[in-house]
Amino acid sequence: MTKIFVLLLCLILAASGFVDCSVVEKENIRIFQLKKGELALKVTNWGASILSLLLPDRNGKLGDVVLGYDSVKDYTSDSTYFGATVGRVANRIGGAQFTLNGTHYKLVANEGNNTLHGGSRGFSDVLWKVERYQKEGPSPSITFSYHSVDGEQGFPGDLIVTVSYILTGKNQLVILMKGRALNKPTPVNLANHAYWNLGGQNSGNILNEVVQIFGSKITVVDSKLIPTGKFGYVKGTAYDFLKPHTIGSRINQLAETKGYDINYVLDVEKGKKRKLAAIVQDKKSGRVMELYTNAPGLQFYTGNYIKHVKGKGGYVYNAHAGLCLETQAFPDSVNRPNFPSTIVTPEKPYKHYMLFKFSTKTQY
Repeated sequence: MTKIFVLLLCLILAASGFVDCSVVEKENIRIFQLKKGELALKVTNWGASILSLLLPDRNGKLGDVVLGYDSVKDYTSDSTYFGATVGRVANRIGGAQFTLNGTHYKLVANEGNNTLHGGSRGFSDVLWKVERYQKEGPSPSITFSYHSVDGEQGFPGDLIVTVSYILTGKNQLVILMKGRALNKPTPVNLANHAYWNLGGQNSGNILNEVVQIFGSKITVVDSKLIPTGKFGYVKGTAYDFLKPHTIGSRINQLAETKGYDINYVLDVEKGKKRKLAAIVQDKKSGRVMELYTNAPGLQFYTGNYIKHVKGKGGYVYNAHAGLCLETQAFPDSVNRPNFPSTIVTPEKPYKHYMLFKFSTKTQY
């Protein structure tokens, strides 16, 4: 009873964004595994995070293609968002503030004067509840839920969010994110922040991986990576992945950011809600990943600031050790009326769908 009281008190005080309840929560961190055929996924209820994903290469050898740590406890002090579900609003909100229906909201700033991935204690840094865990059957799955309270990190309204991981088909992973506002309109933009390396998490950098992104435009940003509200065509620039090419072939043109960290406006086929967002290929292993989504944007990040991070098996990660393909709404949408709205109301719920299809190529 005492432990429950302490946890409830923490949750009430945490709404301010300045109280850390993680000490109590860390006692209940667990690891869950889903397996279907040769695909094996491990996740945790801390941040509803992906811990590992085992896939065969062209020779049938299994390898873990997600960056992370040996101990689940290390995720509680992680600042890279390895594998995490980020929110209430993923990506950046300029000035850590916005106005909604005439009310001004001041958020917790955790990247200079801006808010990144929900604030200093976003959804990646909380314990989620396990709603459903089905290890057997044709589609093994697990669903996590989290109740974000009114005022948490400065955001308005109570919000119930769920994240489901589902193994389906042949070597396919579905991530389904949902959100329901209970009493106030609020911005919602959830994303998965896995760092992928199809050569294997301990294989070196991803500069030789071949990427194709189905986005003809980007949201132009300022020096702090906050969108200006304008769009820019990628064709002929360092951001042009309309045709597949290696990540490293043009990355040196991006000296200011030390690599890619930009939101692509995904191309939409008329009449289709879900689209192919990106394809990644690793020629050495033969592994291929296709990503489909219903989200309007894709943040492409190449782990530019990873430095001397001790990962799985003692392997040390450095810059460009992995790549992130974060399907989501556009950054700072809540302050940009010309961007697709991220406002969720009790009458208008949130839904974000991702499908990862994994395969191998015998030769290139």
